[in-house]
Amino acid sequence: MTTDLPQRRTAASDAALQPQHFRLLAFDWDGTLFDSTAIIARSIQEAVRDVGGTPPDDEQARWVIGMELGAALAKAAPDVPPAAYPQLGLRYRYHYLQHQDDIVLFDGALDLLHELKARGFVLAVATGKSRRGLDHVLASHDLQGLFDDSRTADETAGKPDPLMLQELMQAHAVPSAQVLMIGDTSHDLQMARNAGTASLGVAYGAHAGEGLHAYEPLGVMESVAQLRQWLATRVEP
Repeated sequence: MTTDLPQRRTAASDAALQPQHFRLLAFDWDGTLFDSTAIIARSIQEAVRDVGGTPPDDEQARWVIGMELGAALAKAAPDVPPAAYPQLGLRYRYHYLQHQDDIVLFDGALDLLHELKARGFVLAVATGKSRRGLDHVLASHDLQGLFDDSRTADETAGKPDPLMLQELMQAHAVPSAQVLMIGDTSHDLQMARNAGTASLGVAYGAHAGEGLHAYEPLGVMESVAQLRQWLATRVEP
């Protein structure tokens, strides 16, 4: 006969269950809060085709999401000559703008942001989008009052350079130990590592969850609902 024994608890396991304290929560935008991954990938593919390059497959197109646009397009289209990059960027913007107003926040993301704001966190956006692009979606979705600050790739260094996180930390006098970066790509999590901050991955966006674990985030969430539950129980301001 066997007897079920209670799970042994240790000081380390108890500590791992304790809420962690962060003051500043920095969110990536596309693929983390905004359900835009498929449209971005398709716009990249169409842009490369327009300038005579070989369109990347879905996985390759999704991998570059989150990078600064010029670097992303160059990575996605290695057979396109640099002289064609300006036209490539114009064609990407053309295709994306055809659908940008069709894109919506992930289900539950707005409630999540309101909850975090009410709990007193400093909320920021750290994104590979342009300032013009981010301001457009913030205005069109009536989100301006939810975020305390934001940084875009065209006004500072693109991911995975840590500069946008460093600027947010400096602007709000928050040390790296009190910052949590939340994003859906390896570029987001590598940026957090480069900045010396904690990170949390989400696997419902551009990059698969198994690849995100390599960057040692605090966890990888499979849905907005799971992210919301994790932040409600594991994080305190």
